[in-house]
Amino acid sequence: MCLFDSGVAELQHDPQRLERTVTVILGCWHSPPILSLFGWTPPPCYPLIFNTVSSRSLISNPRASRQELNTANNFQFAKTTLPEPRHRLAPLLRNEINRHMSSVDTTRKGDEGRTQSSPHVVIVGAGIAGIAMAIRLKKDYGFDNFTIFERAGSVGGTWRDNTYPGCGCDIAGHWYSLSTDLNPNWKNKYPTQPELCAYWDGLWRKYGLESHTKLNSDVSFAEWDTGRQIYVVTVKNRNGIEAKVEAKVVVFATGGFGEPMYPPGLELNKFKGDLFHAARWKHDVDLKGKIVGVIGNGCSAAQFVPKIAEDPSVKVINFARTPQWYVPQENFTYPSLIKWVFANIPGVMRAYRNWLMFRSDIGYALFRKNDGFLVDQSRKRLAAYIRSKAPKEYHEALVPSYAPGCKRLILDAGYLASLNQPNVSLRFDPLDEIVEEGVKLKSGEVVPVDVIIFGTGYNLHPVEVKARGRTGTTIQEYWKEKNGPQAYLGACYPGFPNLYTLLGPNIATGHASVIFSHEAQILHALQLIKPVIDGTAQSFEVTSEATDEYNDWLQKRLSNTVWSDCRSFYNMDVDGKKAKNFATFPGTVTLFWWLCRAPRWDAFRAVEAGEWTRQRSFEGYKRWGLWALLLATAIGLTSTVVRV
Repeated sequence: MCLFDSGVAELQHDPQRLERTVTVILGCWHSPPILSLFGWTPPPCYPLIFNTVSSRSLISNPRASRQELNTANNFQFAKTTLPEPRHRLAPLLRNEINRHMSSVDTTRKGDEGRTQSSPHVVIVGAGIAGIAMAIRLKKDYGFDNFTIFERAGSVGGTWRDNTYPGCGCDIAGHWYSLSTDLNPNWKNKYPTQPELCAYWDGLWRKYGLESHTKLNSDVSFAEWDTGRQIYVVTVKNRNGIEAKVEAKVVVFATGGFGEPMYPPGLELNKFKGDLFHAARWKHDVDLKGKIVGVIGNGCSAAQFVPKIAEDPSVKVINFARTPQWYVPQENFTYPSLIKWVFANIPGVMRAYRNWLMFRSDIGYALFRKNDGFLVDQSRKRLAAYIRSKAPKEYHEALVPSYAPGCKRLILDAGYLASLNQPNVSLRFDPLDEIVEEGVKLKSGEVVPVDVIIFGTGYNLHPVEVKARGRTGTTIQEYWKEKNGPQAYLGACYPGFPNLYTLLGPNIATGHASVIFSHEAQILHALQLIKPVIDGTAQSFEVTSEATDEYNDWLQKRLSNTVWSDCRSFYNMDVDGKKAKNFATFPGTVTLFWWLCRAPRWDAFRAVEAGEWTRQRSFEGYKRWGLWALLLATAIGLTSTVVRV
């Protein structure tokens, strides 16, 4: 009786009756003659075990597949060879069983309410990208069987780690936020580190990600098992104890601003005073009344130098290697009325965000070499700004010779003005080494300091992506073979099925919000992940041909940008020479979104995706049918009007 819709509908509302019925049916199905009658021969992969079933677990998810039912620890069939079906009703009965088996729920809830029988997804990192990925899994697909492994003791990524004075974002907060979770309460146009940390921590709690997150858990390796089509993930806790976790999908969301970078060749342990990197700020070090040597003049130094120099007893000596292009910050505080409008009038905050995006994205034109007029005009205007703010004695040294944008443009949050203070000085003399007393220059001069702070940026090389794929090659070995990191859309790698990176190679921009790029990558990845978590495909893997074609196009476009004119953290050094740009995307973020909006399915190798292929074909037929219907309707209406 459960072979017909009316019977199934009745059983779904009567669990006790369903339990008795399923018991009878399963008992019959265990008999080879009955299986033979229906023409349904179990595949040879099922072991020779028959377990009992709790039928109450079969009624909550109408989308579960027959394969999930067989592998959900409910029952499994023996490998056997059965005679061909002889009854003339066998095909009809078989189709009816298959149809209803695909609508029976097979999931079981664990202690934490997670679905145990569905594929497991591992997200590496609980920073902004990891949190965004988890939110999309829950919000878009209602998918709950994922784990976020975070090596630190709290979430937030770079905004958790960077706590130096003046730390903040150089992208407007209304764009540097998730498109699904706009925030009407940003205090200023450019949010500060505490605001950003609170925003992402709030989202983590809002979507109930605490129960999915394992803190102090470092993913040291992930290895693909081709036979079982899963990754075996090695996780270490703070005590160094290892555990193995299996995952159908692995998403590396480790970001690019985690590991501090120091100038090569400097020995740091000779200095007798306090020494630290801005990304690991020591708040217990009192700078009052001390001489502070700041090495570096990039984004972080430009933020904390004016802050620590506010105390006139702190003498700051800034050692700079290369001049930077500084642009006016033009920061402001949002009035309470504007915040109220953002929060209460639909569409206003979204429109403001879109305006910020448009205004920022057209700025990419400044990075194109063939737009010589724009490059020259920006050079003149920014040079004039630097000269208007900095002391005259530094003008010649401060204005770069390379084009604006070759290194990251720096929002001036008061750095240039601070150079006018009597307790701040700037040195462009080359450094030789760190000595006990302070900093020794190439000229032989030793500059005595009490504290040394490095503001020398971050290592953007994605060293945290440690995985071995289908061919036995690691991602690091693949990158070495390609003369530097590369990926398809910064996320997919040939030989690594069901593995994705967020903020991977060539995703960063010099002008826009990386959050938007993250979301575009997540949009693309989820379309590949969905068939896997639905059970209609085992894996998807980008082809080598598609990856090489994409990166050839990408590097060709990069060669026509200002990023190729100088050495910066955008470029990968090989044997001490500038090799390839592995960091930035050569275009607007709108273009990147367009490339990510839908997968090019011919660029991917699918495994055991027959059901997904049939579903996709059916959806295609439906779309064509709809267009044909609309066209026929339009023709019919036109004919009617003409006759009238």
